[in-house]
Amino acid sequence: MKSIYKISLVALAVVGLTACNQEEKTTTAPEVKLETSAQKQAYSVGASIGKYMSGHIKEQEELGLPVDRSLIITGFSNGLNDELKLTEEEMQTVLQSLDETLNQKRQAQAAALAEKAQAESKAFLEANKAKEGVVTTESGLQYEVLTPGTGEKPAAEDTVEVHYVGTLTDGTEFDSSIARGESAKFPLNRVIPGWTEGVQLMSVGAKYKFVIPAELAYGNRDTGTIPANSTLIFEVELLSIEKASAPTADAAAAK
Repeated sequence: MKSIYKISLVALAVVGLTACNQEEKTTTAPEVKLETSAQKQAYSVGASIGKYMSGHIKEQEELGLPVDRSLIITGFSNGLNDELKLTEEEMQTVLQSLDETLNQKRQAQAAALAEKAQAESKAFLEANKAKEGVVTTESGLQYEVLTPGTGEKPAAEDTVEVHYVGTLTDGTEFDSSIARGESAKFPLNRVIPGWTEGVQLMSVGAKYKFVIPAELAYGNRDTGTIPANSTLIFEVELLSIEKASAPTADAAAAK
């Protein structure tokens, strides 16, 4: 969520999760009135902070660190009323320690995922290259022609227009121009090497399936949606080619 507040996790933990006072115990939630600008503004402040914090709390729990939501609510209420049970210096120390622990957990999780992806990728590539219709190039790129095309093929310097779906080897979809409802257009030499090599094999109208090893994709980088060392699978349809402009005589002479 893009909050209107640029608040760090440390500061957010002091502010809290929601503008609810723990001491106010009711059997039903109080009616929320959002009629005036002031009411909407106040609600938006609390909702923005709560929504932002919910993502951090979920991540913390997924990393194996329990979260006491009732104490977060108490802390928020105490902060609003300037009734803190710890000094700001104490809270700063505690929260810096929490951030360090979370970072260590994130790094350990990323390393485990990278190792898992590497093993799974190796097994997947070995099995896939043995399938009928799959061609493996010298670089290690694997492709399969789903629909042949006709006519010209692009060069690396050309701009291509494509529709595509990208998935991990377990079937998780991480990107899709089809889902967005809009084709993608880009210079072919400005994408991952597997794309640059593979799409040059295609003619307009063709549809190929590419299995791209990590070294021809994002390598050991973790992009967030793609773990490090991941083999990627793309189904690509080449819609059009825009040839790169030939250098003018003056430009050529200048070289």
